[in-house]
Amino acid sequence: MDWKLEVVVVPVSDVDRAKHFYGEQCGFVVDLDSQFSDTFRVVQLTPPGSACSISIGTGLTESVPGSLQGVQLVVPNIAAARAELVERGVAVSEVFHFVDGVRRDGHGGAWNAFLSFSDPDGNGWIVQERPAHD
Repeated sequence: MDWKLEVVVVPVSDVDRAKHFYGEQCGFVVDLDSQFSDTFRVVQLTPPGSACSISIGTGLTESVPGSLQGVQLVVPNIAAARAELVERGVAVSEVFHFVDGVRRDGHGGAWNAFLSFSDPDGNGWIVQERPAHD
């Protein structure tokens, strides 16, 4: 049996602000925005090229806005990903890597180049470079 992760719920305090951040600034595709009642709204967004989406909204989770940390995206070119996020107005870290568990500045080689950013509520994201040959 295949078990596929297809949706991650991201807890946010302001759905429209988060929709703008993920859709306009991060470039995620807005798949759905449906208001089912005064207390239940679902906005589903998908990162370009991803099989997994995120959902933001009202009535989706009891998690505290900003409490989601460490969700990871993978890209083929970390420098290009960073440049795109910066161009779109996202506050993003410099590229970093790890040596013996210690965070260091710059690109660290295959599977060891990262950047991070947070949404307006403080939900934290990591972007990792995947080598082209893998």
